[in-house]
Amino acid sequence: MGKRLLLVSTLDSSQPFGAFTRPFYLGEYLVKYFEVCQLGLDCSAVNYAPSVSLGSRSLRSYVQAIQKCIEEFCPDIVYAQETLPGLAALIALTLTKQKKCSLVLDFHTFSAFEYWSRLSSVANPFKEFLQFIKTYIAQGLLIFSGNPIIAAGELTPQLISQWYAKKPHNIYCIGNGVAEDLLNAQLPLAIDPYKALRPAKIAVVVAPKTFQFPTNDMSVSMAIEVAKYLEHQQKVHFVVIGRDANDIKEALPSNITFVGFVPERKDFVAYLRYADVGLLPFPKQAVAGGARNKALDYFASRKLVVSTPEGLRGLEEFHHLQHLLIAGFSVEEFANVVLDAALNLEKYQPLTEAAYTLIRDKYSWSAKAQIVAEVLMQTVKH
Repeated sequence: MGKRLLLVSTLDSSQPFGAFTRPFYLGEYLVKYFEVCQLGLDCSAVNYAPSVSLGSRSLRSYVQAIQKCIEEFCPDIVYAQETLPGLAALIALTLTKQKKCSLVLDFHTFSAFEYWSRLSSVANPFKEFLQFIKTYIAQGLLIFSGNPIIAAGELTPQLISQWYAKKPHNIYCIGNGVAEDLLNAQLPLAIDPYKALRPAKIAVVVAPKTFQFPTNDMSVSMAIEVAKYLEHQQKVHFVVIGRDANDIKEALPSNITFVGFVPERKDFVAYLRYADVGLLPFPKQAVAGGARNKALDYFASRKLVVSTPEGLRGLEEFHHLQHLLIAGFSVEEFANVVLDAALNLEKYQPLTEAAYTLIRDKYSWSAKAQIVAEVLMQTVKH
């Protein structure tokens, strides 16, 4: 096996979305190249490698756990994803005076930019501004540490140059992938979860609650407004995955259903594969870096995707009328495109096939892990 890899992240098995996705699936395939150990918030779902669950987001807990893993696991490489794990790994390696262990950072999004962009649209701008300041300083420390950076989006190197007046020479853009259970159409299907809502076409929104980021809240709000606009239509029904109707304080239209959090992966896959249209209703101020996961899952499930321009952040290879339908930011524009998509699925079938082919050939987690492994191996200190 050779080299040892300690993968540090905010992986949380109780919330199998968002921050869980990248470290879990990369780890699953990186075991082909390294002896892997996962460290995260809740690693109970990690069944392919030894793991350490912290249960705490405190910087001190992360630093202490990483120090212990360095002592016991003796990694050749620490691969730290996101700001908190990255900062903790940098501190732990400094305190333990490790000279033979490489540190590689991973930025799924450029968080400081996200906080700044949302200042005008959040309920508590002062709290958001403080979070922006803390994140800006923390990410700056990581960037100026000189360690290699793997970025999930093409925009990250540009933002680093703009915000820190520094052009990283050792940054690699490697996006997210798609799991095999969505790509493999031969896998058996569960019972149609939308049977009671037929014959309406089903337009799904995946919007789990995420720690500190209101982006998904914004997508839910826009989805509700779009549903209200189309409430007089009986041909489209909206389904929100990851939220309960009890979370919504306003009156809901009759053509939207909230199915709540879906803990079982097989049930989540069924909700995607039986849907007709996948939606990415993100307003301009959302800064939807995490939407990449949702878009890739829709494409892999052969769903026709309707997105605002913001919903495709970081997925520059996918284009309007080639792989999906891109609507404007207004509720009216988005609603009209959703209705057109639902009524003309056969017409747009070539788009879904083109997107699926691109996903299958370039966006599997196995392919992404191979590229990550090549970058990690370049950093090993001899």
